Order: sequence, then structure tokens, then C-alpha cells
Amino acid sequence: MKAMVLSRTGDVSCNPLEIRECATPTPGPSQVLVKVHVCGVCRTDLHVVEGELPDVTLPVIPGHQVVGTVVQIGRDVRDMQEGDRVGIAWLQGTCRQCEFCTSGRENLCETARFTGYQVDGGYAEYAVVPAHFAYPIPSVFSDDEAAPLLCAGIIGYRALRLSGIRPGQRLGLYGFGASAHIAIQIARHWGCQVYVSSLKAEHQDLARQLGAVWVGGAQEMPPDKLHGSIIFAPAGELVPPALRALERGGTLALAGIHMSPIPSLDYDRDVFGERVIRSVTANTRQDGIDLLREAAAIPIKPRTVRFPLAEANQALQALKAGAFQGAAVLAI
Repeated sequence: MKAMVLSRTGDVSCNPLEIRECATPTPGPSQVLVKVHVCGVCRTDLHVVEGELPDVTLPVIPGHQVVGTVVQIGRDVRDMQEGDRVGIAWLQGTCRQCEFCTSGRENLCETARFTGYQVDGGYAEYAVVPAHFAYPIPSVFSDDEAAPLLCAGIIGYRALRLSGIRPGQRLGLYGFGASAHIAIQIARHWGCQVYVSSLKAEHQDLARQLGAVWVGGAQEMPPDKLHGSIIFAPAGELVPPALRALERGGTLALAGIHMSPIPSLDYDRDVFGERVIRSVTANTRQDGIDLLREAAAIPIKPRTVRFPLAEANQALQALKAGAFQGAAVLAI
């Protein structure tokens, strides 16, 4: 099979991914083999490729927003069959026995394995995944629409939950890429007023199109206090102004897997008043199930831009530059 392989991390401008002919993987007893149709391009892929995440397994095939068709099932798989359309997301395996796994917090499992990071992902013609972590894709979504839901959507959904936002309240979004443009559609469905701070004019325009009541610059203060906020941009310098924009008792959720250093905080100005900072760490399988169900009911309509598999480096470069609205997907 053809695949884009990362053998050595480096700045994406140097085209570190190489197209290679690799052996098609064989599913284990509890796994399924998926023929990949498309794979979303995520900022986490960029962090992996550029070496910003520790302990990446090299060589590795990146990609964890995979949509495809099951073409082979392991001998122990009972609830899936060949021909099913499924998605593969970031979380691909846990111990299922630790205190986190047994209390509904499998995203915190210390031996969790992640797609496109510790095991090969979807920048390829085929990928394997444990059947337990393969998500049925609702028929309302095309392949391209479904791909960004599998990380941008799931993480945005978990971040919304952890922000504590309630229907009718005021929500702040900092950064307006793939995840935020899905989160705003869910928040608007809940009846929230959404305030967006973003660096790029084209991202600001998309926020207005999707119903933001206010749009400003990256660190511009919104005109009203916010009940909850999410920082999607990997920029630690946004934390102090985002905290200052919160209403007393509000929560700021940090949705990225990687962030630049956070400046020192002034307790009285930034934190006092029971303001809360919460990180968002991966996702549970239940997050994915719930997101796909709610996204299909709304329905969410992700904006996507296609790149061929061989242009994965160029897609990541465009992502880093903020050169498109919504999400990029690789057509396999």
C-alpha cells in the first residue's frame, strides 16, 4: 500500500513526510482492517511531525481522523462486518483495567495508545484499529464531512462539556480552525451566544457566517463577560486575557494537546472569583459516540478542503499558515 511515512521529525516546511510503498497491515484477533477513503489533517499531526510531542514512535504513519470501509475482520470481532463504514480517531487502545479506565476516564489511561503517534494512522491506503475503537459513521455525513468530526469534532465537544457552558450562556472561542468551526455549530444549536477571538481575517469571516455574535482580534477583549471559554489556538499567551474575560465562576478549557508557555498569572486580576482553568486530554470512546449522534441530529456541516495523499506535507504547511477555512482532508 502507499503511505506517507514520518521517519524523522522536523519543520514541516522541509517536507518530512515521504511517500512509500508499505506492507498492508493484517488485523489481529480483535481488530479490523479499514480501506481508507479520506483522512483529516489535524494540528496534532503537525505537532507529531514537527517533534513537539514526546516519545513519538518512529517510523510512523500519521493521521487520526480516518474514514473508510472495513475490508477484513479479526476472528474475535462479532459486532462489525465487512463493508461497514467506520471512523478511526486519536484514542486507539487502553488497558481497560486501571482506575481511569474503570471510572469512565479512559482518556487518562497511562498506557493508552494513540493513532498516528504510537501506532500507524490514516495517511495511507489501509489502517488497522481495534473494533472497540472503530466508530460507525452516520449516513448523513459524506466521507469528507465525517473526517474532521473524529478529532476536531470530538475534542471540541469534550471541550464544550468541560467549559461548563449551558444553553443560553455566553461562550468564548479563541482560535477558529477546524475544531472551533464545529464547536460553534454545536453551541449555537444549544442556544449559546458565541464570541470569537481569532488572528486571521478569513477565520473571522467564517465565524460570522456561522453565527458568532461578536468577532475580534486574537487578544481583543469581548464586550461582555463570558460564562465559559475554550482556547483552541496553541498559544499560552492567550490564557491571561481569556481568564480576565470570564464571568466570576467561569471555566476556561484548554483544548490543545500542546501549548506554548503560559505567562505568569495575577491572582487577583486573572483567577480570583472562582475562575477555573481545565485542560482537555484526549477523549473517551463515549465522547465520540455522543458527538457523532448529536452532530448527525443537528446536523453539523464541516467545511473541508481536499488534498491528495501525496500532498500531505503541503496540507500541513497550509494548516500551520492558517491558509484555509475549516478542515483539510487527504483523499486516499
